[in-house]
Amino acid sequence: MNPRTDLWLQNLVDERDGAALYEGLARHERDAAKAASFRELALAERRHAELWQRKLEREGVTPPPDRPSSRIRALIWLARRLGSDAVVPMILDAEAGDADKYDAQGGDATAIAAEERAHRVVLAGMGEGKPTDARGLIAVRERWHGASGRAGSIRAAIFGMNDGLLSNLSLILGVAGAGVEPHAVVVTGLAGVLAGAFSMAAGEYTSVASQRDLLARQVALEEREIEEAPEEEAAELALIFKGKGLSTEQASRTAAELLKNPAAAADTLVREELGLDPDDLGSPGGAALSSFAMFALGAAIPVVPFLVTSGAAAVAASVALAFGVLAGVGGLVGFLAGTGVVRSSLRMVGLAALAAGVTYAVGRGIGAAVR
Repeated sequence: MNPRTDLWLQNLVDERDGAALYEGLARHERDAAKAASFRELALAERRHAELWQRKLEREGVTPPPDRPSSRIRALIWLARRLGSDAVVPMILDAEAGDADKYDAQGGDATAIAAEERAHRVVLAGMGEGKPTDARGLIAVRERWHGASGRAGSIRAAIFGMNDGLLSNLSLILGVAGAGVEPHAVVVTGLAGVLAGAFSMAAGEYTSVASQRDLLARQVALEEREIEEAPEEEAAELALIFKGKGLSTEQASRTAAELLKNPAAAADTLVREELGLDPDDLGSPGGAALSSFAMFALGAAIPVVPFLVTSGAAAVAASVALAFGVLAGVGGLVGFLAGTGVVRSSLRMVGLAALAAGVTYAVGRGIGAAVR
């Protein structure tokens, strides 16, 4: 094969994967409207695949069997158990990447690039069902891109655990590097687990609760402003709509229609001005418990070796265990996101090695200075 047919072959594989993914999402989606949208996306991906297959066949290249990749099978498995909301954020950026890829190829691929961008818009607008009114058309702001809902929970869980693991590993290595007694290292590690977990929980609770309070206040202020100065708020809404591509006439008409429902108008202004989504702030208590559990889980990992051994062996085992977990989590994130397993693993481990190495060196220096 030549570079051109190699490129077409990769395009074919990518489009088949996309079709298999959307078909899988449609099978497991309970919302009929979303399932229909997924099926439409799958049909479009199949059309794209047929284009590349015809090109390959004209060049005498036999296409490979149509089997979804392991990444696609894993995403469908997640969708079956957690729902499509947990999966779509992982494929939004992939759609954007496909559009850029086809733009660079030119020719027949240019039209496909436009369709891939349209797919991304469809996906982004499906978070709470398709918008059917002016409020919906303006208020839906790629809420999945902000890692909300179940997808946000997955991401928060992964990074909460990583945060606990890395911070407590650095703490333990710093203390171990200072040459303190083995039991002191264990006590320090366990204290780090509890202190960090409680700190994370308190911070998450405060953050979510404060955001909810801010939202309630802003909605109240916007509703009062709409009541007292509707002309000014109409002008503000019109500017927002113009910024989204509507003509001046369309923007003014849409703003006037939206102001007939003051609550919806206030909701839209809050979303656009502050980037807050009233439907997706979550529970302060739930966020705190989740943060506590995941941080504690991660922070406990580097402590385990010090419970069964001590000295250099414990340090080496702690580092190996922590780096193994980080590499695995990084690889999983890269695998699901389609950004590369090795690259994601190395990035995760490299950052951890830098932080842990610096802390260990500082601990050794402090230990030598105070002896």
